Amino acid sequence: MDIEVLFRQAADEAARYRKSISERLHRPKEDYAAASDAFEEPLPEVMSEPGAVIEALVARAEPGLHLMTGPRFFGWVIGGSHPVGVAADMLTSAWGQNAGNHSAAPAASAVESLSARWLLELLGLPRQSSVGFVTGATVANFTCLAAARGEVLRRQGWDADAQGLFGAPPITVLIGDDAHTTVFSALQFLGLGRDRVIRIPTDEEGRIRPDAFITALAAIEGPAIAILQAGQINTGAFDAFAALIPEAKAKGAWVHVDGAFGLWARACPAKRLLAAGVELADSWATDGHKWLQTPYDCGYAIVRDELAHRRAMTIAASYLPLAQAGERDPSHYVPELSRRARGFATWAMIKHLGRSGIAELVEKNCHAATEIARMIAARDGIRVLNAVQLNQVIVQFGDDLAPEATDRMTQDVIALLQKEGQIFAGGAEWRGRQVMRISVSNYQTDEDQAEMAAEVILAAYARVSSGMA
Repeated sequence: MDIEVLFRQAADEAARYRKSISERLHRPKEDYAAASDAFEEPLPEVMSEPGAVIEALVARAEPGLHLMTGPRFFGWVIGGSHPVGVAADMLTSAWGQNAGNHSAAPAASAVESLSARWLLELLGLPRQSSVGFVTGATVANFTCLAAARGEVLRRQGWDADAQGLFGAPPITVLIGDDAHTTVFSALQFLGLGRDRVIRIPTDEEGRIRPDAFITALAAIEGPAIAILQAGQINTGAFDAFAALIPEAKAKGAWVHVDGAFGLWARACPAKRLLAAGVELADSWATDGHKWLQTPYDCGYAIVRDELAHRRAMTIAASYLPLAQAGERDPSHYVPELSRRARGFATWAMIKHLGRSGIAELVEKNCHAATEIARMIAARDGIRVLNAVQLNQVIVQFGDDLAPEATDRMTQDVIALLQKEGQIFAGGAEWRGRQVMRISVSNYQTDEDQAEMAAEVILAAYARVSSGMA
């Protein structure tokens, strides 16, 4: 096997794919059934030539790939996997480092240490906080809430990490009614329950109502965890951290913030005030594969109390080296031992963009979202439902019709846009109504792309509303 030829073949295919973005539709050419058929074959009995394997993979996979790296992909909050991060990730794969231990992979551990310090500085969070490099915000929420669970019970004299939850004092969890579904999943995984929570009423933007939060706090006793949100998934709204966090802490609650994408507002001077007071919390979850544009998978679990973090996550065994003074063992901060060295791509993207580049990227995306909203809202019958402060826009079409007809028209516009593939936007339910959701989080999406997207949306609405779709 000629490794140089093989790696060059893979790199050439990757570059060809990326360079063809402007020519591709923002949708897969084939659906799941067709993609399954393309890959279907009996278990191979003999070896295949390496170059032929890569060639077959490209031929079978590409028709079923979504253009998530495209500048007009707005379906979910997904970053563009910046080429610098991808290149670093290619090296990560080639180096084959298991980042579970500082002795086994010194460079992988060292780059996490530095990247963690950079992240805390960029996001304006307490510098003594610890950072775990995880798969994404789902596991980041899980990790932070595991630390929270252990600490609030420890204050009651119960060691949950050693004794589990059988017989433990019950933990009260307060969470906004519009929290992201992955937070409820994390509560489920931790034995705290998806439904055994106090759901706090929210306002029209999905923010926790402070009066309802304070009322709920007053009624609880014993260990408690309050979960707030930076960047509601539909509206982009932020909870009132400066008002809510002191109230929760006065009651002895641990405060966790789900900031999968919204926490990056802290890295942008023009948007920083949206997250004012978020630094008062005890833990934070965010993603690198959103606004930092790292490849998947890359998320960060950030905990103010490092000891609580390590107590919840440390994996120890007689065959694993112990961390000495001044050393950082990555496995002390994540629920994994064998894992990818995610710090390399994080380091590469921060090194490439720098503080100013990250701020500019966030601001550019937010401006693009504002421009899309402004242009389409100017057309009669189209209604933007949220105050566009960040990167999220939710829209209804046929606003002058009866509610059921508006829902149908909104769904029809989404279906037409997805079929034609000039942009990709998805649907959601908001306050019991159908909406189109636009999430702007790609490093290539600027004002020109926003104008193009708005024109495509307006044209689709015109066709649907005239019955010509």
